[in-house]
Amino acid sequence: MGILNLTPDSFSDGGKFNKPQSALKRVQEMDAEGADIIDIGGESTGPNSPEVNQEEEIKRVIPILKIIRKHTKLPISLDTYKFEVARQALEEGADLIIDVTALRQDPKLAEIVARYKCPIVLMYSKDQTPRTTRKEVHYKDVIKTIKRFLEERIKFAKKHGISDKNIIIDPGMGAFISGIPRYSLEIIARLKELQTLQYPILVGISRKSFLKIPGEGTARARTSEACGFATAERSELKKRDERGALLEAIAYLNGASIIRTHNIKTTKECLKNVQ
Repeated sequence: MGILNLTPDSFSDGGKFNKPQSALKRVQEMDAEGADIIDIGGESTGPNSPEVNQEEEIKRVIPILKIIRKHTKLPISLDTYKFEVARQALEEGADLIIDVTALRQDPKLAEIVARYKCPIVLMYSKDQTPRTTRKEVHYKDVIKTIKRFLEERIKFAKKHGISDKNIIIDPGMGAFISGIPRYSLEIIARLKELQTLQYPILVGISRKSFLKIPGEGTARARTSEACGFATAERSELKKRDERGALLEAIAYLNGASIIRTHNIKTTKECLKNVQ
């Protein structure tokens, strides 16, 4: 699953693909690199990210979705927790919804997913709101906590008409779990334990902050006057892509069905070596 950020404030590529021409070009690149799904999103949910109202998210997402839908046969997923954004996207040809709140923020989202009979990703997050924090949450058993959460949200989804076959689970990663990196690594190592839930597992490791090795120093951000957006240093992104691809390969071996990533080429090359 290739990530296409339509936001101006994403850590790794904010502002690079939020215009129709650049978005379409990136979709074509990801298709050529071997992406199986294109994931678009119009609102960042990382720590300290600003809230985006429904009208602005629709403005960011729907026009570009219409264009890329005409030029690719790949399934398109939309990362949103808002009912109306999802409704318009599904009407314009989106195939899949990813909800980082697992239907907690806008329960009506379940209605539109059930109506369109499309898959939905239910993701674990320690936070009640869509915007995650860097809070250092401690777990007695992180996998058991995630399993209990997902079991409850699966029950909610099914109760509201979502078919069992359309549910995908995501254990969360990085700040969605805790400000303590080791929990994300533990989830990857113990991913097979989530297979007892008997749903496809999506894992989103790519470019998360826990991939930075302690002691390396804080990645500096530079401002591009030509493009008008802040982006992380290329060297930092390269390191995160390399480390992320290795962990994605481990996640795949441990049962992940979908790997959500920024760098399709690096991830595909790494996965080929373990198949």
